Amino acid sequence: MHVQVMVMSMVAAANASPAAASGAVKMASDGMWQGENPLDFALPLLAVQVAVILVVSQGLALALKPLRQPRVVAEILGGILLGPSALGRWGAFRRTVFPAWSAAALDTVSGLGLLLFLFLVGLELDFRSVRRVGPRSVAIAAAGIAPPFLAAAGLVPLLNVAVPAPRHASFLPLCVFIGAALSVTALPVLACILKELGLLGLPFGDTAMAAAAVNDVFAWVLLALALAVSGGGGGELKGPPLAPVYILASGATFVAFMLCGLRPLMARLGRRLGPDRAGDLSCSGAVACALLAGAATDAIGVHPVFGAFVFGLAMPREGGLAERAGEKVAPLVSGLMLPLYFATSGLRTNIDNVRGAAAWGMVVLVVAVAIGGKFAGTFAVAAGTGMARREAAALGVAMSAKGLVELIVLNIGKERKVLDDTTFAIFVIMALTTTVLATPFMTALYRRPPTATTPESDVELKDGDACPA
Repeated sequence: MHVQVMVMSMVAAANASPAAASGAVKMASDGMWQGENPLDFALPLLAVQVAVILVVSQGLALALKPLRQPRVVAEILGGILLGPSALGRWGAFRRTVFPAWSAAALDTVSGLGLLLFLFLVGLELDFRSVRRVGPRSVAIAAAGIAPPFLAAAGLVPLLNVAVPAPRHASFLPLCVFIGAALSVTALPVLACILKELGLLGLPFGDTAMAAAAVNDVFAWVLLALALAVSGGGGGELKGPPLAPVYILASGATFVAFMLCGLRPLMARLGRRLGPDRAGDLSCSGAVACALLAGAATDAIGVHPVFGAFVFGLAMPREGGLAERAGEKVAPLVSGLMLPLYFATSGLRTNIDNVRGAAAWGMVVLVVAVAIGGKFAGTFAVAAGTGMARREAAALGVAMSAKGLVELIVLNIGKERKVLDDTTFAIFVIMALTTTVLATPFMTALYRRPPTATTPESDVELKDGDACPA
């Protein structure tokens, strides 16, 4: 036992900076002229890491632009390129730019960006398209979620055979996390793809966006369920046996309070202050409340991003409060902080963990289930409710696009030790593959060149905006 502790201490010391080895990591160095390496200190290293991630991600985004790929693809690929699958194999690069002791700072900054972005997603989620399309959007969303989610129960035993890694989680938490990962649709990615193809504002685009909005809500319910049944680290429940019930009940109470209690109060406050004074307070007050909402859901036992998302939904749209807050927060979050989250997801992904024909066969099967389940359910309901078969097929492909919520589910599953490293890598590959395939398949199935008279949509993407998630 003592020998094991000594070995672990030696490994930790080898990965630590001189500053970290001497105690708490200092914020900044005294300079190279005094014999200190700035990359051994937290702030200059974080600055270099952010710069490297942004340069690599932007370079890949420019390279993939002719292929009309959303920016999330470049950002995840950038993280994989910088991680243990590629440049991270080079020990000097890994120890210098992404040492193990720096992971906490990078994860914290990227997590904060994620939380604020989910606040923006809730802020911009507009259910007017859902009301316009009607029950059809709910039926299409439900049909796209059910097959892949239910297929998870069959995938888990096969995963245990193909990837015989030690499992820390029981069958149920693993099923729920994998089902949630297979069944989500990335609303921001879909919006950008539809905009690229000139379909926003058309009946097809309205139906797709309405179904994706409903899918987003279902996805968060599934994520809350996954968090409730997974308990603490390792997927084993801690606390009383009824802890999952308490978590779900507390989460439902939180949502009800936000939508039915806090939203009317914020609307009344906005009317009383007037547009000018309310605008001054909207940004800082909204960000502070989103962060507090995240802390509240973390205390409940649900991830902080859930609280930020629900608070964004609860922000009143009257008086321009939500719009002002979104305009001020969005550039920093989507341009700087969110790419770090996608990159850190890529940094955690080691493609080398997927070894052998069985593991790569599992990758193919997971991609097939993710696309086939979504496509089959969506196509059947869309065609059955009067949509042309070609459009129904294009909608089935569109609903297969993954993105932010997929990575949130995977990263939380890995943090909770429900997903092992190999399973995590398999599903990151699936998320990339389904997102990459969405645009060319939709282009082939729904050929409509964008025109200057394309109607406006409720989903507003500013000029120059790249697909953020």
